[in-house]
Amino acid sequence: MLADDAPPDSAVEPADPAISGSEYLRLVLLGAAIGIPAALIAVGFLALVHEAEHLFWDELPDALGHDSPPFYLILALPVIGACFVAAARAFLPGDGGHRPVEGISAKPTPVSYAPSVALAALGSLPFGAVLGPEAPLIALGSALGMLVATRVDLGPRESAVLGTAGSFAAIAALFGGPIPAGVLLVEASVGAGLGAAVIPLLLPGLVAAAIGALVFTGVGDWGGLDQEVLSVPGLQPYEGVHAVDLLVGIGVGLVAAALVWAIHGLARGVARAEGVTLGMPGLLLGGGAMVGGLALAADALGANPEDVLFSGQSSLPDLLAEGSAGILLVLVAAKGLAYGISLGCGFRGGPVFPAIFIGVALAMLCVVALDVSPTLAVAVGTAAGVAAATKLVFSALVITALLVGTGAADALPAAILAAVAAYLGVTLLERRFPGGSARRRRGDRNTGGPQLEPRTR
Repeated sequence: MLADDAPPDSAVEPADPAISGSEYLRLVLLGAAIGIPAALIAVGFLALVHEAEHLFWDELPDALGHDSPPFYLILALPVIGACFVAAARAFLPGDGGHRPVEGISAKPTPVSYAPSVALAALGSLPFGAVLGPEAPLIALGSALGMLVATRVDLGPRESAVLGTAGSFAAIAALFGGPIPAGVLLVEASVGAGLGAAVIPLLLPGLVAAAIGALVFTGVGDWGGLDQEVLSVPGLQPYEGVHAVDLLVGIGVGLVAAALVWAIHGLARGVARAEGVTLGMPGLLLGGGAMVGGLALAADALGANPEDVLFSGQSSLPDLLAEGSAGILLVLVAAKGLAYGISLGCGFRGGPVFPAIFIGVALAMLCVVALDVSPTLAVAVGTAAGVAAATKLVFSALVITALLVGTGAADALPAAILAAVAAYLGVTLLERRFPGGSARRRRGDRNTGGPQLEPRTR
């Protein structure tokens, strides 16, 4: 809040004195200008991924005379996708974007990197890699912001702010609005040591996300574009809090922390093979074959192989309908291994949604064993998975609230306990085994900066 005797233009003075008040106001206006283009880029990218998934995994098997993907497609498609990723990384600048094993970088993405980021993501997500679209969306939105910055002759600091604004608007299109994206960026930046000074630097992004949201909400008589809402359909209302539910939240949080920490350790071990025993193309091709093989192994044990592949978001309704503890354990094991391999072998995407799937699968074991509410399982599993993968507790709770909806507000206390338990569990494991923490390493030559880790099939 401004003091009563503050000068009139102090409302637009950022905490960083390197950016003047008039220049900062210009950045806010430019943020508003790129909001809609960034949202449209995000919508177009997600639509392209969805159509490619439908083509490869539905229409192609049907054309070959199969009701579902045959074994040879399950094995071959991730390998074919790996070829596209390898080409993007080898022949285009930018190495396909930030390595997912290191989280998601919020550092501005140069415009020249955008083709590599897009091709690598399109070679990963629709071909079955166990990653989500949040990282390439952030990078592509950032590249748009940097493109605008070069056209209006901004300095490096101002260009970085505008690049972040593009990322803000693009990621808001995935998470359903500016508030979830804002919480993610603010919490990640505070965690990176920027403190309250980050708030003015993110305001152009918040404005960009708000204007970009008009693409979905519409204006006046125009109803906007259809947007896939981040939610799990068919959840029953959850009313009343039971002591066992709170214990389930703590237990799921601790187990998710240990499992996600182990998965990240696997990913780092796989990543170390690049340049030591295998080159980049060989590691990618081998990783793709292993991901397909894990899906086939799960199929042989009675699970749906497509639940092992992809980010896992669209598989959540099937997961909630699963009543076999054995199948749930198969999915946790196969998905976890495929997730770790995808993180480390060179595919490109985001790490959050597979962690949500694994967290919910763990919580569903409590549904089978203890007859707790499936709605509670979604709440505590989501909170635990996001917090374990990102160490962003408030962001985990915002994403949880989006998934379960307003009918499950009573599940939030258990979800909070799950998120906190996951955060503490991962923190303790990282302190006990400090050499394995990817979060303490410097970013690679192409990316870096504040980390935020937070979907498609």
